[in-house]
Amino acid sequence: MKTETIAIHAGNHVDGSSKAVIQPIVMSTTFERDEDGSFPGGHIYSRASNPNRALLENVIAKLEGGADAASFSSGNAAGMSVFQSLALGTHIICPDDMYHGLRNQLKNLFAGILTFDFVDVNDIEVLTQHIRPETGVIWVETPSNPLLKITDIKKVVAFARANKIKVVVDNTFATPICQQPLALGADMVMHSATKYFGGHSDLMGGALITARKNDWWAKIRQVQEMGGAIPSPTDCFWLVRSIKTLPYRVKGHVHNAQLLAEFLERHPKVEQVLYPGLPSHPQHEIAKEQMLAFGGMLSFIVKGDENDTHNIINKLKIFTRATSLGGVESLIEHRATMEGPDTKTPFNLLRVSVGLEHIDDLVEDLKQALS
Repeated sequence: MKTETIAIHAGNHVDGSSKAVIQPIVMSTTFERDEDGSFPGGHIYSRASNPNRALLENVIAKLEGGADAASFSSGNAAGMSVFQSLALGTHIICPDDMYHGLRNQLKNLFAGILTFDFVDVNDIEVLTQHIRPETGVIWVETPSNPLLKITDIKKVVAFARANKIKVVVDNTFATPICQQPLALGADMVMHSATKYFGGHSDLMGGALITARKNDWWAKIRQVQEMGGAIPSPTDCFWLVRSIKTLPYRVKGHVHNAQLLAEFLERHPKVEQVLYPGLPSHPQHEIAKEQMLAFGGMLSFIVKGDENDTHNIINKLKIFTRATSLGGVESLIEHRATMEGPDTKTPFNLLRVSVGLEHIDDLVEDLKQALS
């Protein structure tokens, strides 16, 4: 099936008893056994599995072309389950501009448990210099948050395979509509489902998708079940509903982001636009090679200082001053403020989650704010 069809049907079933076209929300925490002690419905206890979560995981796995998926209560919980699954002392190579939530997790929660380096994962020489006998994972985030760096997934995977290292790709910015890391050789994909999967800024969730069911994946499933950082049946239901429109929503986000990036690149008060769909992007050719579309996120650097960025934000009328991304509404934020004192983000950079408003209105709003 094509992506649009998978998004609609892989997370849904007609209810067997009522024949309702949309699956019901199963709120029960426990499930009845047969006389022989078996569970005919396949579920024992909702922390371990639930009908709504099973449907959500099925559609996410199929969208990413994976063997299986595990859903979590947030993107941070999904990322943390990877770290929790690793043996004591495992070394992780991470991007130098890794999403600050997961970077801070490693630095604050896993110090003394795991070891890690934050480096330019695009540079094979740098990777070679940082590899250790205990290196177990290379973490890739592409496009990255908020600098929109593109990592050549195939190149990193080839390096990792030669050194018997696993590759995990944070695919949140791209979504499976714009990029398929497992098809490029990655071992696992992570998502903050709060973002484009939810798509309306009213749900939280996370997901991991594996290329194959192996011992590592079994450990991830153990962390999910025993740790219990799972989404509720209701959240699973609403995420499945949102995912049905994901392919068409993302097409709208991409359309608007491309046009907005082109407008900003021409504006005299903008120093640089960071969007992989622009030929001026340093890794544009890599993006063309590995991405199906260029995504709905962009950042731009203004000619000026931090005060100038706040002046721009405060004049906007349609863009909402808020963190997060992937919703139907356009959001803008001064990312360095959000990330804290160890940020590597320029203080004259603004990150934009381009929404689904009419592009003319978005352009006009930015035009008057930049004037």
